[in-house]
Amino acid sequence: MNLLIKKCCLISMDEQQPLVQNKIDILIKDGKIFKIGKNIKYEGDNIKIIKGKNKIAIPGLINCHTHIPMGLFKEIIDGKKLQNWLEESIWPLENKMNDKDIYYFTKLSLLECLENGTSFINDMYFKDDIIINVMDEVGIDGITTCTLMDADSKEKGEERLNNFINLVKKFPDKKISLSIHGLYTASPEYIEKCISVAKELGIKILHLHFCENDDEVKIIKDKHKTATPTSVLLKYFKDFKIVLAHGVSLTKKDISNLKQLDCSIAHNPLSNMRLGCGVAKIHELLKNNINVCLGTDGQGSGSNLSLLESARMACLLQKGINKDPCIINSYDVLKMATINGAKALGKEETKGTISIGKDADLILFKFKSAQLFPINDIISDIVYNANSSDIDYLISRGNILIKHGKHINIKKYKLIKKCQKLLEEIKKR
Repeated sequence: MNLLIKKCCLISMDEQQPLVQNKIDILIKDGKIFKIGKNIKYEGDNIKIIKGKNKIAIPGLINCHTHIPMGLFKEIIDGKKLQNWLEESIWPLENKMNDKDIYYFTKLSLLECLENGTSFINDMYFKDDIIINVMDEVGIDGITTCTLMDADSKEKGEERLNNFINLVKKFPDKKISLSIHGLYTASPEYIEKCISVAKELGIKILHLHFCENDDEVKIIKDKHKTATPTSVLLKYFKDFKIVLAHGVSLTKKDISNLKQLDCSIAHNPLSNMRLGCGVAKIHELLKNNINVCLGTDGQGSGSNLSLLESARMACLLQKGINKDPCIINSYDVLKMATINGAKALGKEETKGTISIGKDADLILFKFKSAQLFPINDIISDIVYNANSSDIDYLISRGNILIKHGKHINIKKYKLIKKCQKLLEEIKKR
């Protein structure tokens, strides 16, 4: 079905269009933005009209770093450092998870993404065949992959690599990246093997954790016998488009090295704060023309999958730690959540802005809550005040997935009840 949104306020994030446009119609045909303008006429029966009065359209949000099935790990983090949290809380519970757990918690997390306006995700986890199937089931778009590491054993590292190869062969038409967990959990020999396999399979996007905290940096330097973590990237990954999750502990030398790579930093402010890792130097990265996008991380450390909350926190943290309210603004972080995310993943030709010819991925906010009024600056209002309850529609590739705040197919409370029961079972195993 085609869609015609009538008389909405449009924030396209397209630099070739005005910043804010009022009383705009958006015609969507065959999953693409077909026409943008005023008083668009359309003849034909196969169309749904959406009233856009008092609604604001922005591009669907792009979450550049997630671990989608990790909803069961919410709020088990307080009082633990990153490595302790992984080794004592996360990895033991993950070893108890089965296919049914992955399926239902993936479904719940993807619903959370959609309710919060995210139309595209960049995920890394395991059991990714299940994740891909659930993504198709709920309608969300994205990239996913098997997480690769050999820190626990060479045998498990080989098993993960074989799973990765099988995943790519099983889903030849899906978007799959190379995802090495981190330079601190992968040996040099294993990294070389992963790169060789990825090149044979034609994989060009690399997604990995990088410099999340100072302890990780020390481990990387020791494991790879290097002066800077970024020198390892320069040694191995010059042929890849790289998405580096976190980038908190970067020196000036590291930032200089990053400029030699096709890379983006996926900033995860909530997760970094919860784990006490620190605050990434986003302003310095932007000054050096390094693309910055946003992620939520898994809910174990990021608490939720609201990219709006990540944008809000990213903006406030930079102002606070730099003691400069002018250092970054709401439009900057909205770019991080939309077009910068598309650029990071090589999707800028089809995602990230509401533009003719691009995928019809967009959010329609209904401006009715008292929290959003009065409107003095509509972009700042979205970043600082809007939340999931203000999202009326979420459209992905021309398909309405969220309508009046609810998923068109998923029975949310039945799903929540099922996941709660599964969590109790997992803890008993």
